[in-house]
Amino acid sequence: MGALNGWGASEHTAAAGTRIHAGLLGPPHAPAVVCVHGLGCSHRYFLPVARALRCHARVAAPDLPGFGRTRGPSRTLDVRGLSLALADWLRATGRGGAVLVANSTGCQVVVDLAVHAPELVGPVVLVGPTVDRHARSAPQQFARQLANSRLEPPMLGAVLAPDWIACGARRYVETLAYMLADPVERKLHHVQMSAVVVRGGRDPIVPREWAGEVASGLPQGRLAEVPGVGHTVNWSAPKELARIVRPLLEEVS
Repeated sequence: MGALNGWGASEHTAAAGTRIHAGLLGPPHAPAVVCVHGLGCSHRYFLPVARALRCHARVAAPDLPGFGRTRGPSRTLDVRGLSLALADWLRATGRGGAVLVANSTGCQVVVDLAVHAPELVGPVVLVGPTVDRHARSAPQQFARQLANSRLEPPMLGAVLAPDWIACGARRYVETLAYMLADPVERKLHHVQMSAVVVRGGRDPIVPREWAGEVASGLPQGRLAEVPGVGHTVNWSAPKELARIVRPLLEEVS
């Protein structure tokens, strides 16, 4: 293991038919937090919140197959394929039951995980959960993403650009199609652990109405809004997000 772009260590684990890479930060014996990235992203954009949590938790941010530093199969994985890969990695690394912090389409992966492997799901933080059922089309989502791009810190684009290149246009578009077809609202009742839906107060991708609907669909869900920021709260407001995550660590320590 070695330092990786600000992460304390880099880990590679044989799981899901590949070697899943993860960035690690924080004391090895601290409560575990697992970060699940969104479409076209990787572990890299979770670094700010990992730094904000590093005194309280051992943060692991895996790159799902086909994204970041993890090689994927030639065919693009759908939501179930990605959640099965996450499940395999959680079992292989002994991180089942960790606090799960997901962003954007990563929220769909975590919710789907609860359908087939509820024993692996600890407390959940869904940051900007997609896809709003009132705007489940590619044109609507691209328009919202464009609006959101004006709200995010400029450095975020520079961080995500290598991940978009690594993912590739075909995998990105095919994964988007799978995400748009995923009725996440029908699965929320499977998430039986404590759950917080986090919305950036200016997020055009996840309107307040949709965030509230998601929180209401979770058996133990509540909504928390971070004022003044857009979709990627884990990057733009990491200290605020860490304050939301920290109380959940008591449930897994």
